[in-house]
Amino acid sequence: MENAEYERSVSKDEIIKIYSDFMTRITQFEELVSISSRFLVGFHQALGFLGRPSFDKTSTLVERIVKTHGSSRVLSYVEAGCVNSHDSVQNVSKLRTCHLGLQDHMTKAKVVVDELKCLMDGAASSMQTANGNKEDDNLKLDSFITSSDEEEAPSSELSKPEVTDYAIMMAIIYSMVNQDYTMQVRIVSSLNLKSSSEELETYCQMWSLRPFVDDDKMRKAWSLVPFS
Repeated sequence: MENAEYERSVSKDEIIKIYSDFMTRITQFEELVSISSRFLVGFHQALGFLGRPSFDKTSTLVERIVKTHGSSRVLSYVEAGCVNSHDSVQNVSKLRTCHLGLQDHMTKAKVVVDELKCLMDGAASSMQTANGNKEDDNLKLDSFITSSDEEEAPSSELSKPEVTDYAIMMAIIYSMVNQDYTMQVRIVSSLNLKSSSEELETYCQMWSLRPFVDDDKMRKAWSLVPFS
């Protein structure tokens, strides 16, 4: 009996350690999303500058201004579409930097998402070992991944969380983050020089809003982290 209690205690300690590591990775992912959001906005701004419509030389007012101040510098500026060559070079560089930054983000984000999956699987393995390697529906975390939107996150307000609470919450959070990551992959892979301003604006909003991440569930997940 004492041995069984000891094993359950060890199992819970292992799960809590895994869960804490899991939430640390969540923090890393959140930081990556925040940084990469600036790269996406920068890409949008740079491409918007380079894609500005050419100078309207048919305007009567513009024609008068050009005639009044018809220096070679003004004429050259007008012929260039009122775009400063230095600004163009800077925005081309910014466009490249932001695109590389987004690609680097996807590489780092994949590493974190893969680590989250490994930690979640590790929690399931720990639980199965403590349970004598018996098949138990409560230990099949994949079932929670596919139905996390319908699952209620465990509540720790009335009692201390059980081992299964940690495991279920990991499955729910992993599902949300994985969908968020998949959305980011699709956005970055679709970026090109022909992307419209409206399309990029939508991407920026989706990246910032993170529609697959439920803030309430995320807060519940953090409430399970033991703070010493």
